[in-house]
Amino acid sequence: MAVFSADPIRTFDDLQTFETELTLEQRLPERSILDVFVASAVKHPDATAITMLMTGAADEEPRRVSYSALLGMIQGAANMFTALGGPVPGVAYMLPSLVETYVTLWGAETAGTAVPINFLLQPDSITELIRASGAKILVALGPHPQLDIWEKAMHIRDQVPGLILVRVSPPGTPAEDGVVDFGTTLPQYPQDRLSFGDARSGDDVAAYFHTGGTTGVPKLVAHTHRSQLVAAFGGAAMCGYTPDDTLTATLPLFHVAGTIVAGLSAFMAGVELLVMTPGGLRNPVIVESFWRLVDQYKATLVGGVPTAIGAVLQTPADDCDLSALRAGLTGAALLPPAVRDRFKEVTGRNLYEILGMTEASGLISIDPLSGPGGVGSVGWALPYTQVDVLTLTQDGRLGDPCKPGDIGVIAIKGDHISPGYRNPAHNAGVFENGLLNSGDLGYKDAAGRLYVAGRSKDLIIRSGHNIDPAMIENALSAHPAVAVAAAVGMPDAYAGELPICFVELHEGAEASIEDLMQHAQSHIDERPAWPKQIHVIETVPLTSVGKIYKPGLRCDAARLMVSDLVQTVLGAGTAKVDVKEGGARGMVVEVALGPADQEVASKVEQALATFLFEAKVYTQTG
Repeated sequence: MAVFSADPIRTFDDLQTFETELTLEQRLPERSILDVFVASAVKHPDATAITMLMTGAADEEPRRVSYSALLGMIQGAANMFTALGGPVPGVAYMLPSLVETYVTLWGAETAGTAVPINFLLQPDSITELIRASGAKILVALGPHPQLDIWEKAMHIRDQVPGLILVRVSPPGTPAEDGVVDFGTTLPQYPQDRLSFGDARSGDDVAAYFHTGGTTGVPKLVAHTHRSQLVAAFGGAAMCGYTPDDTLTATLPLFHVAGTIVAGLSAFMAGVELLVMTPGGLRNPVIVESFWRLVDQYKATLVGGVPTAIGAVLQTPADDCDLSALRAGLTGAALLPPAVRDRFKEVTGRNLYEILGMTEASGLISIDPLSGPGGVGSVGWALPYTQVDVLTLTQDGRLGDPCKPGDIGVIAIKGDHISPGYRNPAHNAGVFENGLLNSGDLGYKDAAGRLYVAGRSKDLIIRSGHNIDPAMIENALSAHPAVAVAAAVGMPDAYAGELPICFVELHEGAEASIEDLMQHAQSHIDERPAWPKQIHVIETVPLTSVGKIYKPGLRCDAARLMVSDLVQTVLGAGTAKVDVKEGGARGMVVEVALGPADQEVASKVEQALATFLFEAKVYTQTG
């Protein structure tokens, strides 16, 4: 079983001692994902592995699954998948957070390869992911009054010949022809052993996780058993997980944050996961009752993406006993200082940041949960791994290490790094010479702590001046009326880009643009970073895991600018402007001129040619 220190990691010296006392092989004897659950079932057979809440009601009787029962279900699922799909089956799943989701994921990895799918994607995108992964089985949630997962699954089955459909539904749901029922079929297979031979292990591919935005077909990232084990072990060590911990599990299980640091890492250390309904913090009931549930179930650790934590911090916690809580953890997006400060104010505990990436099996670095906390830092690299901040050469390649305080590209090395994308053509520029180019900008302080300065592609470049959007977002997020702030670059013919910020206000709050602009300017030291425009919108768009979806906002910023230029400045009053991602320059602007605008058509074309985006001008017909 994995060997952790008696004392938790608090400082960089503790981390170095941890690495020198024993080798990684001595600390991590597990070779397969199944080994984790075997070891935990031996050490904590009757301890609760998962507490499943379906409604979050105060009088709910939750479903509790022990570590021994969880092991049995995983082995049963592995046997079932092999019987259905043959040797080393690919098993895709479209499921919210359920006990069956954990069983499907780890059972699939034990028998073959798991393919977690974001069920919010469009059916055609999901179909392409399943085809690309080679999955033979699709496990999906059955008919549901609010979710259309089953409808998507039926459509996908029609598009992928031979796909075996397995349905997860409440007991008593009528059978369907040609559909395998998960609940009634699983008990038919042995749960005390594997019936097909040895579990997958070592460098065998355990899963293909998709990565990318909310549109288009994302890329498939390979995880091996070794890479997931090393990442999960490092996460458990840096978080100081113990069997006395109860961790709120609110992240989706198609994402590495929910499956590794809030999943496998916890199971490796004997933690109890409190699954806060299938929808997690996307469920408004859970947001409203979050602190009551933390009190009721004596959670010691709470986690979520910054936007979700910001939402729960708006709900009262005055009547809740949070004394069992020892820390909060967050990741997937940069943490606004205002959210960090509010968490400490409400709970009396620190909120620690984690840096993860699908291509690093979910984890890169962690600000140790038992330490004093490094404000704005994502801590140190996982044990037995390496994180460097490197310069970027003129030809776009990674160069030498940066000095402390200098911003460069974060690069990672270690056994937790993915062997690459399922399609090797995607590896260029990401996996090179044993390094993973994260695409994140960052720097280290004198103590070696890592800080993220934003995504390299999210940088706003104004006349050669690099502006970190987080600087603007942090300033505006500190305004009492602002719930979420998202800064992007707006195209500008002279400067290339100008900073613009979209803000979402707290429910019931009011703030004028003048007030927000004054606040921003008084809190941003760099004058070039002052936003040229601030727009209050109803909802800042988020991805399915709570990250701000900036590509759409960049298109919105361009649309605002071009519309004003074409309609107001150039006088094409009936012109229609559409902006989309893509093209050779990353953005395509289409301007449809009305019949009355033809006399200014050449001026519009000349004006748009001065920008960095691709532009198309044509005349509306009809």
